[in-house]
Amino acid sequence: MNGGELVARVLSGRGVQFLFTLCGGHISPILVESKRLGVRVIDVRHEVNAVFAADAVARLTGIPGVAAVTAGPGVTNTITAVKNAQMAQSPIVLLGGATATVLKNRGSLQDIDQMSLMAPHVKWATSVGRVKHIVPVLEHAFDVAQAGVPGPVFVELPMDVLYSDALVREWYGLGGDEGGSWSARAQQAYLKWHARRLFSGVRGVEGGAYGRPEPVEVSSRQVGRAAAAIAKAERPVMVVGSQATLLADEIDRIASAIDAIGLPLYLSGMARGLLGKGHRLQQRHQRRVALNQADLVLLAGVPSDFRLDYGRHVRRGTRLLAVNRSPVDLVKNRRPDLALLGDPGRFLQALAERITVEETSIAEWLGDLRRRDTEREADIDRRAGVQGQHVNPLELLRQLERFLGDDSILVADGGDFVATASYTLSPRRPLSWLDPGVFGTLGVGGGFALGAKLCRPEADVWILYGDGSAAYSLAEFDTFVRHALPIYAVVGNDASWAQIAREQVKIFGDDVGTVLRRTDYHSVAEGYGGRGLLLDRPDMIGATLEAARAAHKVGKPVLINALLAKSDFRQGSISM
Repeated sequence: MNGGELVARVLSGRGVQFLFTLCGGHISPILVESKRLGVRVIDVRHEVNAVFAADAVARLTGIPGVAAVTAGPGVTNTITAVKNAQMAQSPIVLLGGATATVLKNRGSLQDIDQMSLMAPHVKWATSVGRVKHIVPVLEHAFDVAQAGVPGPVFVELPMDVLYSDALVREWYGLGGDEGGSWSARAQQAYLKWHARRLFSGVRGVEGGAYGRPEPVEVSSRQVGRAAAAIAKAERPVMVVGSQATLLADEIDRIASAIDAIGLPLYLSGMARGLLGKGHRLQQRHQRRVALNQADLVLLAGVPSDFRLDYGRHVRRGTRLLAVNRSPVDLVKNRRPDLALLGDPGRFLQALAERITVEETSIAEWLGDLRRRDTEREADIDRRAGVQGQHVNPLELLRQLERFLGDDSILVADGGDFVATASYTLSPRRPLSWLDPGVFGTLGVGGGFALGAKLCRPEADVWILYGDGSAAYSLAEFDTFVRHALPIYAVVGNDASWAQIAREQVKIFGDDVGTVLRRTDYHSVAEGYGGRGLLLDRPDMIGATLEAARAAHKVGKPVLINALLAKSDFRQGSISM
C-alpha cells in the first residue's frame, strides 16, 4: 500500500475513466496505481493540455475531469487551463506533486509556494500532510468541484505522502547507525517521529458509488412567476448558455423541455447544438436586434457580461428574467426583473411543466426572427461565392458543413476563422460544441479534442484551428498517434492574427506583431505520425475532405492546412 494507491482508489470509486498527465517523479505512484486499477492514463506533451482534456471530460460527462502534474513547473504550466476552467465553471480536480514534507522551504528541486499560486484560480486548494488524509481530502475535493457553481480544485500531494513507508524511511536515512553527534541523533529522532506521524492511521477506501452533489433548484413559486410573465409576452426570446448543460446526464430532458416551452431562442457556448441542426425555434443571427426588440428576455445560464454588452443588448423597458447558479452572475451589470437562483437545466424542465407557448400566439414575431436569419444566410452564401487568391473561408466552412457527420464534435480554438465557423457550422447534437468560454483562451484545441475523443470514441472530433492558435497544441498530434485517437483538424491559415490585425491596421495603420507565415502545419502533423493535407485551391476542398476521411478510417489523426484568402466577413468584431 502507498499513497498513490489511495489516490487511485478514490478516482476509480468516483467513476473517473481517464487520468491526464505529464510524468514526473513526484507523481509516479499515482500514475502506476491508477493504471493498475483500470483508470486509463493519458500522457500529453504539455501540462496545460492535461487540464484542458480534463475540462472537456467534465463538460461531456458531468464527472469531474482529473489531471495529475509534477511539482513546480508542472503545476505552473497548468495555470491558464485552470483559470479557463474556473471561468467556464467546469469541475476539475488537479493533483499536483510537491517536494517531500520534510524538505519544504529548504531549497529542494522544484519546491515553490504552489498553494499561494493556485488559490486565486480554484474553488478550493489544500495540501495533504499525512497519508491518512488522502482519501477524505480527495472525496471532499470531488464534492467541492461539483457543488453550487462548479469549478476546479487543487490538491497538493507531497512526494513522501505518495510513496511507500519503507522507501520513504530509506530516503530519510532511518534504520542505520544510531551513533554520531548529539545533533545527528536529534535529527534522526525527529525524522522517526515525522515518519510515524506521516504514515499512522492509514485506512482503506470503502467501496461503492458516490453521488453528485445536487444543485440548488428554483422554487416552484418562482417557476410559476416566470411562467406567468412569459404567458403575457408578445415578443419573447430566450438565450441559453453553457451553464444549462452542466447536468450532462439530463441533457436530453433539458433539450426536450426547451422544445416543449416553445420560446424562440439563441444558443451560446456549450449549449450550441442542444436542439440539433435546424430546429424550428432556434435562431442563429442578429441576436442583438432580437434582444433589443423583444418585450421579454429569459437568460438561462447566461450572465450580462461583454457578450450581451453588459446587459445593454436588452432594452430597459423589456422584462428581463434570468436563472443562474451563481448569485454574482445572476445580477452582474444588470439586475433582472425576476432573478432566479438555481440550476438553469432543472429550471427549464420545471418551466416546461407549467407553460407551452403556442407558435400561433407569436407567429408574427417568430416570422420576423426567421426572416432575418434567412437574409443573413443568403448574405453568407453570397460572400462564400467570392473568389480570390487561395480558399474563401466561408466556402470552405460551407462545404465542411455539408461534409460533417451526425455524430461530430466541434472543438473551437482560434479567433477570426473559428468565429466565422460559429456563424456557418451547425453542431449536430447536444454537447457537440466545445469552446473555451468567457476567458477566450487560445490553445484549448489539442486538450479539448483529446478529452472529447476519449469520451465519445465513435464520434468524429474536429479541431477548428486558427493558424495562430494551432501552434499552442499542435504537439498533441503526437499524443493522438501514441494513444490511437484519430482526430480531424482544420487550420485556417491566413498567415495572420487576423482578428487583431484587421482592427489594428484600420486604427493605427500598422500590422506590427500580427503577421505570421503560411507555415506548413500539415508537415508538422506528418512529423508527429499523423496525416497532413495541404489545401490551397478552392476547387480541391471536396477532394481534400475526402482524403481526410480516408486517413481517419485507417486510424490516423489528420490535419488539413487550408491556405485562406483574406476576408472582411467579421469587420469590427473586437470585444471589450
